[in-house]
Amino acid sequence: MAHHRNQPIPGQGKRQLRVGEIIRHALAEMLVRGEVHDPIIEGHLVTVPEVRMSPDLRLATIYVMPLGGRDQAEVLAALERNKKFLRGEVARRVNLKFAPELRFHIDERFDEAERIERLLRSPEVARDLSKDKDEGPR
Repeated sequence: MAHHRNQPIPGQGKRQLRVGEIIRHALAEMLVRGEVHDPIIEGHLVTVPEVRMSPDLRLATIYVMPLGGRDQAEVLAALERNKKFLRGEVARRVNLKFAPELRFHIDERFDEAERIERLLRSPEVARDLSKDKDEGPR
């Protein structure tokens, strides 16, 4: 039974996605249940839209967004203050050889999508789009 070198190793990349999703669920559950005892975190509903894992699974980049986008800096600082506790809980709940280092970032995809939407609705873009329709195919 020969292994073909040109074929990808099954699960390569998928494992990162799977582990990231498991960690995302664990963190979201802790935040929803109020298991992080910090007044800033307790006073905000924080969503965890994505967790990206490094290829060696030793670093988890966690994207978060407080509801309504308010107090982002304060929420990020509170998560940083509680990083040791969160890492320990992730290690306890997720069966990995090593507990990954956690890095928190604000998820800016919503802001970017809103900015693009505003641009598309602007009079200048509408004018340019109507010109393109009038000129027809080039």
